[in-house]
Amino acid sequence: MIIELKTDLAVREATIDGTMLTNPDAVDSFLRDLKELAQEVFVVVSMNAKHRVIQRHLVSIGTVSSTLVHPRECFRPAILDGASAVICAHNHPSNDTTPSAEDIKITKQLIQAGRHIGIKVLDHVIVGDKSLSMREAGLCEFS
Repeated sequence: MIIELKTDLAVREATIDGTMLTNPDAVDSFLRDLKELAQEVFVVVSMNAKHRVIQRHLVSIGTVSSTLVHPRECFRPAILDGASAVICAHNHPSNDTTPSAEDIKITKQLIQAGRHIGIKVLDHVIVGDKSLSMREAGLCEFS
């Protein structure tokens, strides 16, 4: 019997950006390029234990008014990065950052999934002319 070791699955040190995202304004600045997109995109920012950015990952590209998101796709890159926490974000091309019922629902699912796997969801930010932090707005109970 031959056992093959896949090196791409080995424990590795991820590329650490090092940016600290300590408040919604810092997140907004970090993700400002999403404001210009004509389609919704969903990104996950993986963070280390000190809440410094490891990497930003594009999870989904949608239409002008929606994008599909599932916890599996959101946490896959965070797990591979060895992340301790994530910040989720998506844009609203209309620039109206009022969260939809679906935005709140998926955020709650992501928080719950994160609790099960040991990766904290620190916030979910909707990017537009004036970005909205779901944590600051009190729309979900973040850990």
